[in-house]
Amino acid sequence: MIKLYNTLTRKKENFVPINKNIVNIYTCGPTVYNYAHIGNMRAYIFMDNLRKILKYNGYNLNHVMNITDVGHMTSDADEGEDKMLKAARRENKDVYEIANKYTEYFLRDIERLNIERPEHIVKATDHIKEMEEYVKDILKNGYAYETKNGIYFDTSKLKSYGELSKVDLKKQMAGARVEVDNEKKNPLDFALWIKAPKEHLMKWDSSFGLCYPGWHIECSAMSRKYLGDVFDIHTGGVDHISIHHENEIAQSRGATGKNPAKIWMHVEFLLIDNGKMSKSLGNVYTLDDLEKRGIEPLSYRYLSYTSHYRNKLNFTWDGIKSAQTALNRLREQTLLHKDKEFNGKNEEIDKKVNEYEKMFRDAINDDINMPVAISVVWKVAREHNKSNKYFELIKKFDKVLSLDLVKDELNKENIEISEEIQMLLNERKEARKNKDFKTSDILRDKIKDKGYIVKDTKDGQIIEKE
Repeated sequence: MIKLYNTLTRKKENFVPINKNIVNIYTCGPTVYNYAHIGNMRAYIFMDNLRKILKYNGYNLNHVMNITDVGHMTSDADEGEDKMLKAARRENKDVYEIANKYTEYFLRDIERLNIERPEHIVKATDHIKEMEEYVKDILKNGYAYETKNGIYFDTSKLKSYGELSKVDLKKQMAGARVEVDNEKKNPLDFALWIKAPKEHLMKWDSSFGLCYPGWHIECSAMSRKYLGDVFDIHTGGVDHISIHHENEIAQSRGATGKNPAKIWMHVEFLLIDNGKMSKSLGNVYTLDDLEKRGIEPLSYRYLSYTSHYRNKLNFTWDGIKSAQTALNRLREQTLLHKDKEFNGKNEEIDKKVNEYEKMFRDAINDDINMPVAISVVWKVAREHNKSNKYFELIKKFDKVLSLDLVKDELNKENIEISEEIQMLLNERKEARKNKDFKTSDILRDKIKDKGYIVKDTKDGQIIEKE
């Protein structure tokens, strides 16, 4: 039985999907106004572990992740400067160019971390009409009101508001700052639909005039479209709890009367040298920054397994170098078991394999306890009596870990490929050399359609049969 910690109830719960045949998941994806940093990537490693643990347990998935390619404010509370417009001015580019550029970089980075793409990656700008209809439903049900600046959710109408964050709303309202829109009824009311000023670059025609969506509405509208009114799991970072996810729940209750997710899961922050990541401190690092120092991106994935997802993870350069060393050693130890005949009785090795598999499954099924899971893998790898059965067991574990623990084996594997596949590989190599990641992704998908998986490593492309 899988147990998952539910932020909504503040306890671990036995996971029972709504539909026994498929698990429906929604993940808050990136706002594509800049490169994703390693703090962002921790959330997607967590998302990927959840996916692969569910699949390890035999579940099929219907997973949606959004791409926020329409701007929202630099503050999550509808204040400040629009992130997308700020980026467009910074780089002197069209706002849609900015969105496409950083979407491609994000998809490249998750590939470098062996993060599996969800079944649906959906862009906010492709779902403006769905958002407008969602706003109309909330208005029709009496949970929203219109001002000269937009449509606001009326938090005073929802008795359950604050159910996720468990905040003291009276204290929060008393301490709230005066808002830009003095027509707001309550300080905690938030924008669903914003009437666009003439100079605003991203705006759409609607029944309320030229407008653009509030940040929170996109997730509600897209999750309903692809997953229905209620789905199994919603994931994101802890920074989403008090505002973004609280407001998603409010919107859903306003439109459908229901909390949209049975289980809400949140990953903790990444610290840098035990402090916050900050541009002013110059410690906002990307995967490219790691590679410039000779650190493989998967070493960061390994580092993430040293702390439970609900605990903060501390990044230091010494720590990531140690993670790289540990990952290399784990690969070496794993390969020592390859093709080795166990020196003993078959019953003995079979018993140990079963015991290790149970230990690993118990760890991953206990609220994604990756620190314990990786310790089990080390125990198997360090077995003195070498056996190919241990090698195959670690390969199975790596379907969840995704650390390329048999990477050297893959590099050496002699796969016969057609001239057509080789040409596609060559084109893709050239595209990546020119940083044309959109073409690279298209070519990768073409190769996959022909039965092969391409992985990118510091040593180049690896191809294996699907």
